[in-house]
Amino acid sequence: QVQLVESGGGLVQAGDSLRLSCAAAGRTFSNYVMGWFRQAPGKEREFVAAISRGGSDTYYADSVKGRFTISRDNAKNTVFLQMNGLKAEDTAVYYCAGRQWSRVSIHGNDYDYWGQGTQVTVSS
Repeated sequence: QVQLVESGGGLVQAGDSLRLSCAAAGRTFSNYVMGWFRQAPGKEREFVAAISRGGSDTYYADSVKGRFTISRDNAKNTVFLQMNGLKAEDTAVYYCAGRQWSRVSIHGNDYDYWGQGTQVTVSS
């Protein structure tokens, strides 16, 4: 079992930056592929970014590529999502998720553990 807790969300203006954090407790964090997903009101959950267990491989949705950066600190059991150049369409609840298999996935159904989410609101 892995417990995930997100933090860092908030209300910002378009063009601003935010850094989300996801702290993990439980089993060995470095054994898990980690991902960020988001869900806007009235929309389905969508993939944002994912990172391999060691942090060497990262994947991004086209909509955030070049603006968002996922990273992890295995010594601190934490994964981050640096979000720059925020747009109104980035407004959503952001969730971190953990996958106990080695292969990185962009599909939410492949992830085993989820945090409670943190709200990001971008005003235009």
